[in-house]
Amino acid sequence: MPIKDILRIAAGIIFLGLGALGVVLPLLPTTPFVLAAVACFASVPELQAEVMRIPFFSAHVRNYQEGSGLSKKHVIISLSTLWITLILTMVFSRILWLRLLLPVIGLAVTVHIIKFSKPRKVNKFPNSINQP
Repeated sequence: MPIKDILRIAAGIIFLGLGALGVVLPLLPTTPFVLAAVACFASVPELQAEVMRIPFFSAHVRNYQEGSGLSKKHVIISLSTLWITLILTMVFSRILWLRLLLPVIGLAVTVHIIKFSKPRKVNKFPNSINQP
Protein backbone atom coordinates (compact mmCIF):
# COMPACT_ATOMS: atom_id res chain seq x y z
CA MET A 1 0.00 0.00 0.00
CA PRO A 2 1.46 3.39 -0.97
CA ILE A 3 2.48 5.79 1.80
CA LYS A 4 -0.04 8.31 0.46
CA ASP A 5 -2.90 5.88 1.15
CA ILE A 6 -1.55 5.10 4.62
CA LEU A 7 -1.43 8.81 5.44
CA ARG A 8 -4.99 9.29 4.14
CA ILE A 9 -6.23 6.39 6.25
CA ALA A 10 -4.45 7.77 9.32
CA ALA A 11 -5.96 11.21 8.70
CA GLY A 12 -9.39 9.61 8.20
CA ILE A 13 -9.12 7.79 11.53
CA ILE A 14 -8.12 11.05 13.26
CA PHE A 15 -11.01 12.93 11.62
CA LEU A 16 -13.46 10.19 12.56
CA GLY A 17 -12.21 10.30 16.17
CA LEU A 18 -12.65 14.08 16.25
CA GLY A 19 -16.14 13.66 14.82
CA ALA A 20 -16.94 11.15 17.56
CA LEU A 21 -15.68 13.61 20.17
CA GLY A 22 -17.91 16.25 18.61
CA VAL A 23 -20.91 14.18 19.61
CA VAL A 24 -20.23 14.94 23.28
CA LEU A 25 -18.27 18.22 23.09
CA PRO A 26 -20.58 21.05 21.98
CA LEU A 27 -17.88 23.30 20.49
CA LEU A 28 -16.35 20.54 18.36
CA PRO A 29 -18.32 19.98 15.14
CA THR A 30 -19.21 16.45 14.13
CA THR A 31 -20.30 16.75 10.51
CA PRO A 32 -17.18 18.37 8.96
CA PHE A 33 -14.91 15.79 10.59
CA VAL A 34 -17.07 12.86 9.49
CA LEU A 35 -17.21 14.23 5.93
CA ALA A 36 -13.42 14.68 5.95
CA ALA A 37 -12.98 11.10 7.22
CA VAL A 38 -15.21 9.70 4.48
CA ALA A 39 -13.25 11.68 1.89
CA CYS A 40 -9.95 10.39 3.29
CA PHE A 41 -11.25 6.82 3.06
CA ALA A 42 -12.06 7.25 -0.66
CA SER A 43 -8.97 5.21 -1.59
CA VAL A 44 -10.22 2.32 0.58
CA PRO A 45 -13.91 1.71 -0.20
CA GLU A 46 -14.13 -0.92 2.56
CA LEU A 47 -13.33 1.69 5.23
CA GLN A 48 -15.72 4.15 3.66
CA ALA A 49 -18.46 1.53 3.74
CA GLU A 50 -17.69 0.75 7.40
CA VAL A 51 -18.20 4.41 8.34
CA MET A 52 -21.44 4.46 6.38
CA ARG A 53 -22.65 1.42 8.36
CA ILE A 54 -22.57 3.47 11.58
CA PRO A 55 -26.07 4.97 11.67
CA PHE A 56 -25.10 8.18 13.45
CA PHE A 57 -22.25 8.98 11.06
CA SER A 58 -24.07 7.85 7.93
CA ALA A 59 -26.97 10.13 8.87
CA HIS A 60 -24.59 13.11 8.86
CA VAL A 61 -23.14 12.16 5.48
CA ARG A 62 -26.52 11.45 3.88
CA ASN A 63 -27.99 14.65 5.31
CA TYR A 64 -25.13 16.58 3.75
CA GLN A 65 -25.46 14.72 0.44
CA GLU A 66 -29.18 15.38 0.20
CA GLY A 67 -28.88 19.01 1.35
CA SER A 68 -31.96 18.56 3.51
CA GLY A 69 -30.71 20.62 6.44
CA LEU A 70 -31.17 19.76 10.10
CA SER A 71 -34.40 18.92 11.86
CA LYS A 72 -35.81 21.41 14.35
CA LYS A 73 -35.27 18.83 17.09
CA HIS A 74 -31.58 18.54 16.22
CA VAL A 75 -31.17 22.34 16.12
CA ILE A 76 -32.89 22.74 19.50
CA ILE A 77 -30.82 19.99 21.11
CA SER A 78 -27.57 21.34 19.63
CA LEU A 79 -28.21 24.95 20.64
CA SER A 80 -29.48 23.99 24.10
CA THR A 81 -26.42 21.84 24.79
CA LEU A 82 -24.11 24.52 23.45
CA TRP A 83 -25.55 27.37 25.53
CA ILE A 84 -26.02 25.35 28.74
CA THR A 85 -22.39 24.26 28.57
CA LEU A 86 -21.17 27.78 27.76
CA ILE A 87 -23.23 29.41 30.52
CA LEU A 88 -22.06 26.88 33.10
CA THR A 89 -18.47 27.43 32.03
CA MET A 90 -18.91 31.22 32.28
CA VAL A 91 -20.50 30.93 35.74
CA PHE A 92 -17.78 28.68 37.15
CA SER A 93 -14.82 30.29 35.40
CA ARG A 94 -12.85 32.99 37.19
CA ILE A 95 -10.97 33.98 34.06
CA LEU A 96 -12.38 37.25 32.75
CA TRP A 97 -11.15 36.91 29.16
CA LEU A 98 -12.75 33.46 28.96
CA ARG A 99 -16.07 34.80 30.25
CA LEU A 100 -15.95 37.46 27.54
CA LEU A 101 -14.82 35.12 24.75
CA LEU A 102 -17.34 32.31 25.29
CA PRO A 103 -20.44 34.31 24.28
CA VAL A 104 -18.67 35.38 21.08
CA ILE A 105 -17.82 31.76 20.29
CA GLY A 106 -21.36 30.71 21.20
CA LEU A 107 -22.86 33.31 18.90
CA ALA A 108 -20.62 32.23 16.01
CA VAL A 109 -21.50 28.55 16.52
CA THR A 110 -25.21 29.45 16.83
CA VAL A 111 -25.11 31.31 13.51
CA HIS A 112 -23.30 28.35 11.93
CA ILE A 113 -25.84 25.82 13.22
CA ILE A 114 -28.80 27.93 12.09
CA LYS A 115 -27.25 28.47 8.66
CA PHE A 116 -26.39 24.76 8.35
CA SER A 117 -29.90 23.76 9.39
CA LYS A 118 -31.51 25.31 6.32
CA PRO A 119 -31.94 23.16 3.20
CA ARG A 120 -29.49 23.98 0.42
CA LYS A 121 -28.50 22.99 -3.09
CA VAL A 122 -26.92 19.57 -3.25
CA ASN A 123 -23.24 19.06 -4.02
CA LYS A 124 -22.92 15.49 -5.21
CA PHE A 125 -20.21 13.26 -3.78
CA PRO A 126 -18.60 10.51 -5.84
CA ASN A 127 -20.78 7.41 -6.08
CA SER A 128 -18.45 5.46 -3.75
CA ILE A 129 -19.93 7.30 -0.76
CA ASN A 130 -23.48 6.41 -1.71
CA GLN A 131 -22.95 2.78 -0.78
CA PRO A 132 -24.98 1.54 2.22
